[in-house]
Amino acid sequence: MNPSLPTANLLSDLYKRDYFLWLEATARLLQEGQLSQLDVDNLLEEIEDMGRNEKRALYSNLKVLLLHLLLHLLKYKYQPENCSNSWIASIVEHRQRINRTLQESPSLKLYLAEIFSECYQDARELTAAETGLQIDQFPMEPPFTASIILNADYDSGSRA
Repeated sequence: MNPSLPTANLLSDLYKRDYFLWLEATARLLQEGQLSQLDVDNLLEEIEDMGRNEKRALYSNLKVLLLHLLLHLLKYKYQPENCSNSWIASIVEHRQRINRTLQESPSLKLYLAEIFSECYQDARELTAAETGLQIDQFPMEPPFTASIILNADYDSGSRA
């Protein structure tokens, strides 16, 4: 055992006092194969949190993408003379974030399919709030699929 590495009890205390230092010490223990010294309870909690955070980020990015697509489509439908690319950068950014997440964690594609309708409903509600329009003016079902909106060639303005 390396005397400069903390024990599991010390690590558990360190987790409460200095999270970053706890991370560094845990990484060192893993690198050196000192598995019996790990603060397993907190390590498991952190790994589970990482998975939840990935899901939350995917949900958030999808909701923003859908919101900005809906707002962009509304501009083309109701105010074509005032159309601008104001939402395009956000659409591209959130599409890129989602695609990058799915490349790094392909198993989240199933989760994306599960949350697509829920995210659309959230985006529909936010779009109504942002525009002042009644929510029933927006289609109850998404006018596009996840694969369509995640395609970099999708031109939201021409689909209105």
